[in-house]
Amino acid sequence: MRIALITGASSGLGSTFARRIDQTEKKIDEIWLVARRRERLEKVARQLSHPAKVISLDLTKAESIDELEAMLTERVRVGIFVNCAGFGKFGNYKRVTRCDSERMIDLNCKAAVDVTLAVLPHMRAGDRILEICSTAAFQPLSEMNVYAAGKAFLYSYTRALRTELRPRGIAVTAVCPWWISDTEFLSVARDNQANPHPDRSIRSFPFATRREDVVRRALRASRMDAAVSTPGMMCFFHRIFAKVIPRGALLWIWERVRRMG
Repeated sequence: MRIALITGASSGLGSTFARRIDQTEKKIDEIWLVARRRERLEKVARQLSHPAKVISLDLTKAESIDELEAMLTERVRVGIFVNCAGFGKFGNYKRVTRCDSERMIDLNCKAAVDVTLAVLPHMRAGDRILEICSTAAFQPLSEMNVYAAGKAFLYSYTRALRTELRPRGIAVTAVCPWWISDTEFLSVARDNQANPHPDRSIRSFPFATRREDVVRRALRASRMDAAVSTPGMMCFFHRIFAKVIPRGALLWIWERVRRMG
């Protein structure tokens, strides 16, 4: 049985990947949806024409990774793995709590590696991995310091993993979108445990894209075995500028952009 396994599948990019894969990937027999919120996963599953397996797990817990590994028996082949699980928080070192910082590291970095290592024994030549990074991976970001550092980690890990898996014929793509206007990311990022008022340290989200565009372009890049998907004009230019502009200058530009609006 050849499956698509999607983490963070209860909303946002994850649920959109599920629907898009359901419509376009004809060699997939079943779609496995992984996230914490079972009710939302079941709602997504009802929208799919493929059989769907709902898996409610907290991927930051070791026992959840063990449970997922146990489900991946010898008869399961992971044809597509999409790692969408992750979140961010706006605010500087004072506003973002230590708990939230640790949760970002655990989910955005540690869980991403853990799930990837769990699925790899069940992948063969022609199968594909999409790790959802961010343009935040391309430079340090004040008021998003832990999130950006975590995405830089995931981006570097993904690029290296691609080289390691080339002899096995497994395609690995780092997906690096800019702001996405129609997901929960911005509202979650502004909600701060340490302050009852929504965080406004980042006020400007110019040239934000939509999740349907990101998913469509990411899957196309994956089918073409592209190393990186920058789904949109702003993503593409950010990646190019980050290669040639000094980090200090990029931070100066970011400081002006985030205060706009």
